Amino acid sequence: MKRLPGHRTDGTPTERDGARPEPDRAGPDRAGPEPDGAPVQPGPASAGLLPAFAAALARELSRRADEERHLMRRARTNPTPQVRRGLVECRRTNADALGTIVRRHGWPAADLVGAPASTAALMILLHAPDLDFQLRCRDLIAQATADGRCPGPHHAYIADHCAVELGQPQFYGTRVDPATFRPYPIRRPETLEERRRDVGLGPLDEQMRTLRRGA
Repeated sequence: MKRLPGHRTDGTPTERDGARPEPDRAGPDRAGPEPDGAPVQPGPASAGLLPAFAAALARELSRRADEERHLMRRARTNPTPQVRRGLVECRRTNADALGTIVRRHGWPAADLVGAPASTAALMILLHAPDLDFQLRCRDLIAQATADGRCPGPHHAYIADHCAVELGQPQFYGTRVDPATFRPYPIRRPETLEERRRDVGLGPLDEQMRTLRRGA
């Protein structure tokens, strides 16, 4: 099994960065997936899958992510209980659909569904209500990243999300506390920028300036 340089099989940084293994447990507070700038290479996930079927999966993922974005905008401008319930239900059904795809085909990496749809899948995953499912997919994304089938930032977002949800320091600083508009606690902050470079993220200061401009 390949792994990211300097990372464990689950994709978390090794002890050179002060990281400890994650437990074996199978919104607006994160920076969100960045554009897919890293090249991806064909991998085993796409083997034997008809192009038309892969295209259908890509359309489904993109449609579901677009629907969620639409409901998120509505919830910000018209935060009624009904709209909020609709967003919660959308995220639940999207996560269920993504779970079915993952069980049948593995993680929908860029070599399987294309870069935009793979980013849509990551968005759905980050908003899924099941942490155990997110942890399982985190490990799949780490492997896909090591194989060159997913861009490094995808792994960074889900690794940080899972760490924060587990009450642990994050690795890459991609999740931001909406109450303070500062990143959640970061493991070994003195080596943060090195870790961000390793996965293709820019400096944290640039990320925070971008977030503040969009706030």
